[in-house]
Amino acid sequence: MFKYFPLGDSAFLIKAGDDISLETHLKIRSLVRAIKDKNIEGVIDLTPAYNEIMISYDSLKLSHKVLLDKIKNIVQNLIVSEITKLEIVHIPVCYEHEFSPDIEIVAKKNNITVKEVIQIHSSSEYLVYMLGFTPGFCYLGGMSEKISTPRKENPRNKIEAGAVGIAGNQTGIYPIDSPGGWQIIGKTPLKLFDPERSPEFLVEVGNYLKFYSITKREFDEIGRLVLEKRFKLKTEIKNG
Repeated sequence: MFKYFPLGDSAFLIKAGDDISLETHLKIRSLVRAIKDKNIEGVIDLTPAYNEIMISYDSLKLSHKVLLDKIKNIVQNLIVSEITKLEIVHIPVCYEHEFSPDIEIVAKKNNITVKEVIQIHSSSEYLVYMLGFTPGFCYLGGMSEKISTPRKENPRNKIEAGAVGIAGNQTGIYPIDSPGGWQIIGKTPLKLFDPERSPEFLVEVGNYLKFYSITKREFDEIGRLVLEKRFKLKTEIKNG
């Protein structure tokens, strides 16, 4: 069920499989929760990904063998929990020309209109599988193949924070200014990462995101409210 790989003298990797699927995601989430519940002294951090977890630990307090034995014991008694409630975070996105330099590429690649790209992109609920690449960059599952588009052959040197992009069968949001090769189809005025906010990340692994289209005027208004720390994020809970 799980495989274990050492990473130097203060971390190791637990793999739950090689696929990207809801089933594997549930195994990862359940194991992270079970390890946290044990509150093992010496464990510094748990970093979940699509199908694996990296465990960082203080080797002066805890040996690799002792920790591995504890983890294997947890795994033997692990109950994989189904998702009974979905926490959906609603993300406003402006798809207008100023913020969507690649939306026509996505439309042309898939033989649909720009309006259809927006409709398809904003109609799904996307599971946050992992955060990575840059602080708060969320890797999402659940995008329709109808708007799947390869990465750009020549990445941009700078993509602005808030840019919403597509790469292959994935969509995501750039949380900070950074280079990148995703096809940019819109922008959100929200801050996915804010080191002065608690918590720093707007969303977390296991959340679902739902995009909704806004105008440039609404973008500016929400941006102002975000700066003033007065914007109320819309969330909802649904039965799984």
